[in-house]
Amino acid sequence: MNPENVRMQKILKQMNVQQIKTNMKMKNVIITSFILALVLSSCADKNQTPAAPPPPVLPVAAITSANTTTDAEYPASIQGTVDVEIRPQVSGNLERVYVDEGAYVTKGQTLFKINERPFREQLNNALANLHAAEAALINANLEVDKLTPLVQNKVVSDYQLKTAKASQKIAAANIEQAKAMVGSARINLGYTTVTAPVSGYIGRLPKKQGSLVSATDVEPLTNLSDVHEVFAYFSLGETDFINFKAQYAGNTIDDKIRKLPPVTLVLADNNAYPQTGKIDMVDGQFDKTTGAITVRATFPNANGILRSGNTGRIRLGVQHDDAILVPQSATVEMQDKIFVFTVSKDNKVSKMPITIAGKSGVNYLIKDGVKSGDQIVLSGIDKLQEGQVIQPEKSTKVAQVINQK
Repeated sequence: MNPENVRMQKILKQMNVQQIKTNMKMKNVIITSFILALVLSSCADKNQTPAAPPPPVLPVAAITSANTTTDAEYPASIQGTVDVEIRPQVSGNLERVYVDEGAYVTKGQTLFKINERPFREQLNNALANLHAAEAALINANLEVDKLTPLVQNKVVSDYQLKTAKASQKIAAANIEQAKAMVGSARINLGYTTVTAPVSGYIGRLPKKQGSLVSATDVEPLTNLSDVHEVFAYFSLGETDFINFKAQYAGNTIDDKIRKLPPVTLVLADNNAYPQTGKIDMVDGQFDKTTGAITVRATFPNANGILRSGNTGRIRLGVQHDDAILVPQSATVEMQDKIFVFTVSKDNKVSKMPITIAGKSGVNYLIKDGVKSGDQIVLSGIDKLQEGQVIQPEKSTKVAQVINQK
């Protein structure tokens, strides 16, 4: 190879190596500049503090005390003023059934007819015995009348007259016995017609026409309920009964009963019966098994809406003086506890547990936890945190929420 060509190749290689080094230096400068720019930008962001959000505006009101009434409810069973079992008084074949199940009947109306023929024959037999006894008495009287003058004239001995008078008394006694048998036969004959002892509604009819019935049957012919008024029976525990006696004025239970307010009957569909009732009886003793005492309330039932066997709840109003009320909407429930958020003078909120004594409308009756004058948050409490600062909103309209019933 020509020496000149070799020298030229060396020169070109040196130029290429120098160009590559120059390019790498430029790339390093660019990367370094980019990293420096990022670092400077990050430092600038750290030096800037973000603006804090404004405190939330929430309605706040002061708790006040007021006289109010809470409702206590007790399970109740309903019975008619008269609930009777209609049973046969004599045995025999059920000849006629004059009523249908659920029918309304009036007092004295015929319900059933038992075959009367055997009982009519018993009456006829008793009448015949009575007539025979009456005839025997006539003969005894004649015997006495015959012997009386003979004894006076000493034709016959006094013994015969005494015997005749004894027979006369026996004949009179036989008449009384025969009359009793006639009366018993008449009663049994009357029992073959079964009538309604009171006005009311007929229950089920387990015995149908043609059945053999007896006074010893376990099952009655039917049940009859007089429900123009109904009794609602409910029970009070010992503590409730003590509070019940302390709540109302009067020296005796009867005095307190006369001063009791009307009570409401809540039916099974949770609707209130349209007419109020009156408590008129408290049982004389506690049930040893349940530790409760029975109380009775009477309700009018002219339209027959209520029937024996209905169930419901007696709603009894209890008066509370100077009670602390908190709207239910201002509370939150967590882990079986109920809380409110109180507001301090520096507008910080605190989660305060409260003890509930009852309900009055939309309000809770507070037993413990807050007092009159405390400021509480009325709404928007679901996102509040302990110690958070708020901006209270107070207005007449907001303050009235606390007193709603």
